[in-house]
Amino acid sequence: MTITIESDVVVIGAGITAAMFAERLAETTAAAITVIEAGNSIFNLAERHARRERYLHYQENPWPGDHIEGHSAEGMMSRSMSVGGQAMHWGGVTPRFTPEDFRVNSLYGVGYDWPLTYDELDPFYQEAEERMGVAGEQGPPQYDRRARDYPLPPLPMSYNIARLRTWGEKSGIPFWRTPVAKLSEPYRGRNVCMRCDTCNICPTGAKYSPDFSFRRLVDDKRIELHSRRLVRKLVLREDSDRIEYAEALDRDRPDEPVRYRAKTFVVAAGYCWSPHLLLLSANPRYPDGLANRSGHVGKYMTGHRAINNFVEIPEKLYPGVYIEDSLLSKRFQAKENETYIRHDLRIWESDFARRARLKDADGKLMLGDAILDEWRARSATGTAQLRAYYDVIPARESSLTLSPTARNPWGDPLPVIRFLDSHWTSELRAETEATILRRFDEIVAAGGGKSLAIRENPLHDHPCGGCRMGEDPATSVVDPWGRTHDHENLWVVGTPTLVSSGCNNGTLTFSALALRSAAALARELPAPA
Repeated sequence: MTITIESDVVVIGAGITAAMFAERLAETTAAAITVIEAGNSIFNLAERHARRERYLHYQENPWPGDHIEGHSAEGMMSRSMSVGGQAMHWGGVTPRFTPEDFRVNSLYGVGYDWPLTYDELDPFYQEAEERMGVAGEQGPPQYDRRARDYPLPPLPMSYNIARLRTWGEKSGIPFWRTPVAKLSEPYRGRNVCMRCDTCNICPTGAKYSPDFSFRRLVDDKRIELHSRRLVRKLVLREDSDRIEYAEALDRDRPDEPVRYRAKTFVVAAGYCWSPHLLLLSANPRYPDGLANRSGHVGKYMTGHRAINNFVEIPEKLYPGVYIEDSLLSKRFQAKENETYIRHDLRIWESDFARRARLKDADGKLMLGDAILDEWRARSATGTAQLRAYYDVIPARESSLTLSPTARNPWGDPLPVIRFLDSHWTSELRAETEATILRRFDEIVAAGGGKSLAIRENPLHDHPCGGCRMGEDPATSVVDPWGRTHDHENLWVVGTPTLVSSGCNNGTLTFSALALRSAAALARELPAPA
């Protein structure tokens, strides 16, 4: 027997994008909203202190049950799937993109412009920061543009990060505190950050996670939240291109299919599962998947790469106080020469020098007292980590497709993600990495010290794309607000809609985009009584 559930708006996915979207829509409309999540509900703030202790003592996963066995993807960065998604254990880092990120083709002649500007997104950046409770420090306005102050002042600066800032700025490069969704003062019923360095499971609730938003919305009866229900297909009306219902599987009662009927459907399932659902929903009229007349669903998958340099510095640092704190510079995210090379800069405290080793710098095996002597010598100075994320221009061929062989436990094809460089990135990669390494050397030379190791990360970090936005239906999946070009009542919001990945963590950007989409949809819905 099929169970049918009706509402005004169905939101598919319950990560941070869905939390931002549903929260704003619930506050500004009278719509009946249902949020569907395939994973478990994890409302366990009261348990987190104990789970943190077990994590520290045994390295036990502090989030048991936060994924679905057999439901993953080749090439996916994280298999986390629960109410709250990956942002249940994110680091809380929330930099904005820079104005240049939205106009790289107009400014530099590479890549693709977004169909909106930084200034258009600025108020939604601000709103996302206020909803999360972001603590931050204003950087130099020419590099760190914003219309209003951060909602909260930065967290207290530790001795180590203050020394690293002095050291780094000897190069003439300005550094400022990396903004974070962690409370520096009480805010919206949440506690102040204790800087205890287990941000993957915050024991106090100081770090924002989407469960706070969902818990409040459920308690206030503003949404219906259905967890452990996997949406497998979106089905069209027979006589139109509108979505009629979402077909879901109840993981507790797999023999009882569930149909969700609504006036509007919103796919908020992230960069992997959003395009995956559209491809799974293929039908005779849309044989390549819904919203895919352009052939762009699952295309232009992207991210950015990182280069790390571990550096010995002439400073004695003392470990143990908020080692996740970092310094940020956006100095090099604006073009400086004829070649397109853009990257951010970060400085962290690092325990690189304090890790015991069995081999010396020449690779020779050490025994007995030689191990301790070498360790003591290295621990006499501090170690910093320099890191740069550099822009990766997306390629159409960088894609998510359906596997011809791999299936989830219910027989649905699983996604396969292949990240590929565009010709721009391939041509510029060597010069970009050489430029970053030269800047690392300049910082080290100015501040004193010695480079110990270079580590390049070949992964496309902070992945996005797959349903990119645009004005032209021939080259994009959704319009600048998130509505699909092909289906009037189907929206895709958040990470998949990003045109490019910029040089910063993307969480705040796709959260702001989700709020902007919610504002657009709200104009079509009844206002609260």
